[in-house]
Amino acid sequence: MNEPYNLTRDVVTDPAPDGIDEGRRLIRLGGDKGLSLADRLAERFHRLTWRTPLHTLRLKGRYPLKLIAVPDDPILGDIPRGTMLLEGVLAFRGEARDIETLDLAKPLPKPFAEYLQSFAWLRDLSTVATRSRGAPIAEYLMGLWLTAHADTQGGIAWRPDMWGRRILAWTAHAPLILSSSDQIYRSKVLNALAKGALHLDRNADKAPAGAPRIAAWCGVVAAGLLIPGGEPRQAFGEAGLLRALGTGLFDDGGSVSRSPAMLLDSIQLLTLLQESYAARGAELPETVAVTLTRMVAALLGVAHADRGLSSWQGGGPSSETQVAAVIEASGVRTRPLRQARDWGYQRLAAGTAVLIVDAAPPPIARLVEGGCASTLAFEFSDGPARIVVNCGGARAGIAQLPAAMVEGLRSTAAHSTLTIADSNSTAILADGTLGRGVGEVELSRQESEAASRIEASHDGYVRRWGFLHRRQLMLTGDGRELRGEDALLPQGRKRRVGLSLFAIRFHLGEGVQVSPTADGLGAILRLPGGALWQFRCRGGALVVEDSVWIDADGRPVATQQLMITGEAAAGGASVSWALKKA
Repeated sequence: MNEPYNLTRDVVTDPAPDGIDEGRRLIRLGGDKGLSLADRLAERFHRLTWRTPLHTLRLKGRYPLKLIAVPDDPILGDIPRGTMLLEGVLAFRGEARDIETLDLAKPLPKPFAEYLQSFAWLRDLSTVATRSRGAPIAEYLMGLWLTAHADTQGGIAWRPDMWGRRILAWTAHAPLILSSSDQIYRSKVLNALAKGALHLDRNADKAPAGAPRIAAWCGVVAAGLLIPGGEPRQAFGEAGLLRALGTGLFDDGGSVSRSPAMLLDSIQLLTLLQESYAARGAELPETVAVTLTRMVAALLGVAHADRGLSSWQGGGPSSETQVAAVIEASGVRTRPLRQARDWGYQRLAAGTAVLIVDAAPPPIARLVEGGCASTLAFEFSDGPARIVVNCGGARAGIAQLPAAMVEGLRSTAAHSTLTIADSNSTAILADGTLGRGVGEVELSRQESEAASRIEASHDGYVRRWGFLHRRQLMLTGDGRELRGEDALLPQGRKRRVGLSLFAIRFHLGEGVQVSPTADGLGAILRLPGGALWQFRCRGGALVVEDSVWIDADGRPVATQQLMITGEAAAGGASVSWALKKA
């Protein structure tokens, strides 16, 4: 498997019972360098070759007269979006277009364009409409697509990942797009499907690592299973899919992007592919099935007790309904991964409480754009109520979010952790990638019946500020108390003269009401369900400020945050705090 972290140990020991080795380190190698100029030019040149006569010739061949089988789509779509389609409006993340005036030749906002080009809207439409009512809408939009893109290779429509998703959608929802008695139209659809498969045969590996490349190879395999004469393509595609899983996932099933939203997407892709096998009376290859089980366990490891996802690496919280639908459709039954060795998220659960900690360096720049500087941040919930969260949503927010706000959501300050002088623990570069900062995280974890404890530190502030950030978290066995300590420890050659201002933020969940105590060192938190939690701190001054949280629909929700402020001298500083259920 491809690993962007080099794992070393200070002392060679047998693995601890909980699976975390003492003295374990996660090291980010080459993480501050994105694609080089040469790489970007090569990628652009490769895309230009799609428009050449040679590539057009490669796409010629015998086109299918029909599909061998039609797989199911076992995942429910978005009912509000499907309902709007019935009303003649295509909508996604705050963007809406009347389908009668939709012009596919004009540029569209990227998230909306990807939703349109992937044909993911077919699932939303099929969820709310009968075949007789949904087919005219689907065939109308298909006609627009064929006119604009079927014979014009290039752009987002011909990206390998878009073709992979499109093949999965077209085959699963063939009744909606192939109900017409117009044989010319039907031939155009099937010809486009065959050309897309030929395009993927040569270009699937050009998709970025992670969900995009997995999507491309899923399309190759699905085409091999469902287009007549596809046995050689199926075998070729299965080999490519295994490579894509190897470069896109850690051994523990987590995504190399470190994004739960991207992992959920990848699980959904394999679930759809599984249905293509089922339509042919076959099962997923064993290696893929085992990998899918690991992926589901890793995803559940970053879900709260209600199974809604926590917000990391630009993703939104993904509602419990959406997560449950995908996991149910996958057919996988497994427990949450508590201690991800490479994925990097640590999970503590006791009583009704769940604590999720980012205990690894951020994703490396060449694997993901839009990453976040979130090292050592955490989320904490009590049953269905989220107490401490991250703002989230940098890549999942509605289109109307201001660009400055989107960039701010990627910052360390938008996560529940410590910042020095409002700087980021890992630099956020102008091209959307992450630069220098956290290169190494040290981690240890101990568990007993009385309590579970995590101690982790990162070096993201060493180069600029001369401090190592160490965070200790302890959750009692009954889940009614979370204690923490954040320390700045002198490290490296840098020694600042004077004091360094720091802040420790605790972004509060939606609906959490705050009542500060008179001594300025605590607050009473009333959760939406009525439960009370007490917050106390020592070593800094506590203030309450406004915050924002991006919800499962990508919309900003006004919230509040607790913030402990203080000053660190050259010798460092330490702040202790506690959350206790009243």
